Amino acid sequence: MVPDSTSQPYRDPHEYDHRHSDVSGGWLRAAVFGAMDGLVTNIALIAGIGAAGAPRGTIILTGVAGLVAGAFSMALGEYTSVTTQNEQVDKEAAVERGALDRNPVGEMRELSGMFQEMGMTAETATKAASEVHGNPDRALRVHVTQELGVDPDSKPSPWIAAVSSFVMFSIGAVVPLLSFLFGSAELWLGLAIGGLGLMIAGSFAAYFTGRAWWRGALRQLLFGAIAVAATYLVGHLLGVNAA
Repeated sequence: MVPDSTSQPYRDPHEYDHRHSDVSGGWLRAAVFGAMDGLVTNIALIAGIGAAGAPRGTIILTGVAGLVAGAFSMALGEYTSVTTQNEQVDKEAAVERGALDRNPVGEMRELSGMFQEMGMTAETATKAASEVHGNPDRALRVHVTQELGVDPDSKPSPWIAAVSSFVMFSIGAVVPLLSFLFGSAELWLGLAIGGLGLMIAGSFAAYFTGRAWWRGALRQLLFGAIAVAATYLVGHLLGVNAA
């Protein structure tokens, strides 16, 4: 049933009914990825060298080195990947712009067909496509959005992704080192604190996606446990062989 827009005064639904999170800025994915990677990387490193019999000082040195190297690696990787993605969108937009210049009638018919697939009648779709093509910039944006599923004017920022990844990786990586930095030499305590950090990070990630917090917490704990088990086993075997 089509709602009657004349029966009540217009109000923007985003003012009273609902709001959307920013899904195109690039910070949330980079932040979550950075925090999880920082936690898992350093928990696994600590588990591996701790199982090999490394003293507290070596564990701290390895953890700090892993933090610095990982934070820069993550930031540079995020910047490069987001920049590459944006450049690819620009390239495809240029391809579409050329097609609009060479064959405007064919492109307008193509857009009309897309609108009909969305449920418009042929008459409405043809009229809508004609109106869209009345402005070249608008036509380009609509075609790219419909054909590629991305908005060429709402690309994520590589700088935001890089900074978010750097900061959150550093925070995540320092968590399993806390007990060692404060004087403890107990491996189990460092791993326990790291596991708690994974659960907290998983809970926060679940909050942003509307999922149950405990599912996010257990999922990240499970992923971390797999990495820890693998590196602990390797460290134990190498430590025994070295002795």
